[in-house]
Amino acid sequence: MTDWNLGTKNLRIELEGPIAWCIIDRPHARNAFTPSMYFGLKKAVKLLNASSDARAMIITGTGDVFAPGGDMGGRYEEGDEQVPTGLTYEMLPFLTIRESRAPIVAAVNGIAQAGGLMIAMMSDIAVVSERATFRVPELLRGMIDATYAATLPVHIGMAQARDLLFSARKIDATEAHRIGLISRICPHDDLRARALQAANEILQTAPDARAHTKRMLNQQYAQIDYQTMYMSILDENGEAREGMRSFMEKREPNWVPKNLTAVE
Repeated sequence: MTDWNLGTKNLRIELEGPIAWCIIDRPHARNAFTPSMYFGLKKAVKLLNASSDARAMIITGTGDVFAPGGDMGGRYEEGDEQVPTGLTYEMLPFLTIRESRAPIVAAVNGIAQAGGLMIAMMSDIAVVSERATFRVPELLRGMIDATYAATLPVHIGMAQARDLLFSARKIDATEAHRIGLISRICPHDDLRARALQAANEILQTAPDARAHTKRMLNQQYAQIDYQTMYMSILDENGEAREGMRSFMEKREPNWVPKNLTAVE
């Protein structure tokens, strides 16, 4: 039996036969990730790959939110385990999800932004409710997201990647499916069954052959420039700090031009 202690009360595992459901459950903060939640998700994938009970994992959220990304306060909650510092592969779960030998399916039940959308992208298959919405908002907060810069063009092409990154606009499930950001869309009430179907389909394929195929697919991604991303966050006078302050103070950041022309 696997001990599924993930170091945070805001992630939980429910086993359904050979499928482990990893449920993001922090409703009081709209499922925003604390550092312990990010690291706990990485831990869940590692435990899955070492498990004798589970053969695949489905990641989903609670309520009308899948995951909106990291908590801008960066805070821990009572009972959270301390985790490695810095937004690198040592703490973040994205590459661990991408490289998992055991299949990972994202069942996107609602809002998926920033790190939440990245989890869906890095999963083997993303099954998405028709109610889901997507956004890459990092540049609105002055944050350089090196993972998106390296991965998004591979998924949807350079033109669409530039559009989503530079405009930071919200798109619905229909547009996300049309541009290839996600692969499957379904009625909201069918999401659980359709996610299970996707996991079952993957488990019909040969594990070793699948692992080699995944390795070759992952070679299509560019190198991730974590150093630039991390140094921008550490800069006390930089845009990331101003972006976080303006978000917490509910004001426009200082780089937004005055008297922008409103578009009807």
